[in-house]
Amino acid sequence: MKIRFLICSLFTISFFSMKAQDNFSVNMNLKTEPTDKINFNETGISVKVNKEINSKSKISNSLEYLHLNVNYETEDFESIEDQTQFNQLQNQFTFMQSITQTTKLDFTITPTANFQQNFDISDVTILGSFAINQHLNSNTDLSIGVSRTTAFGYPKFMPILALNYKINNESSLSIGFPDSKISYSNNTRNKFSLTNIFNGNFYNLDSQINLNKEATKASLSQMTSAIEYERNVDRNWFLNFKAGYNFDKKYILLDNDNHEVYNYNTGNGYILGIGIKYKQ
Repeated sequence: MKIRFLICSLFTISFFSMKAQDNFSVNMNLKTEPTDKINFNETGISVKVNKEINSKSKISNSLEYLHLNVNYETEDFESIEDQTQFNQLQNQFTFMQSITQTTKLDFTITPTANFQQNFDISDVTILGSFAINQHLNSNTDLSIGVSRTTAFGYPKFMPILALNYKINNESSLSIGFPDSKISYSNNTRNKFSLTNIFNGNFYNLDSQINLNKEATKASLSQMTSAIEYERNVDRNWFLNFKAGYNFDKKYILLDNDNHEVYNYNTGNGYILGIGIKYKQ
């Protein structure tokens, strides 16, 4: 109950404090990822504000809450299937600075609390990234940097690389790691995207599980290839739909040193998602 009150309070404060800012958006999403043995269902809500400080500096801040529900379809996991509810509360602050007309710096810091049911200050982890964006010509940008991310299921430093190319007024292409994307928009209301993303997360367990070693985290990771469609249904309202497939999906338990303790061997599976966004 305390966690729910804290989350509601943070979102309420964020919403009212952002009304005077340049622009903001609110997102609500539902996602399901079934496999042969385990089904994963996630709900999320986020609030984001963007503000231009001056002609060279911009900031953005987003607050996001995610709830993951795990349903075990077989009796193989009876001894450890109390891991069914997971929560994440994350705040991401980004500062963007133009150094020259062709060079920009992006710095992001992301405190995140990942927990099962009972929140503790030890559940807070600091993630973030630093990237340099170089404008090569009128159609091409190159971004390179480093990030501390959970793309592989636990906090880890990894490189960032993206080559962004504007094909024409309707299409754009981004090739890199960990994200790649090609987008097409046939008019101002429709946007189609084909994405390939390495993504993951972890959650601290309320109590350790004795499986030869001491498990302290639940970890998920996969490579997701998907088709996405966004529809501008009104001036400020957008609907988005997502359908794809998770490759190399892993759901495992880790110890304090991020060593594998137990593997659920879920196998791969498809992903379906729907969301609604208000953007000002």
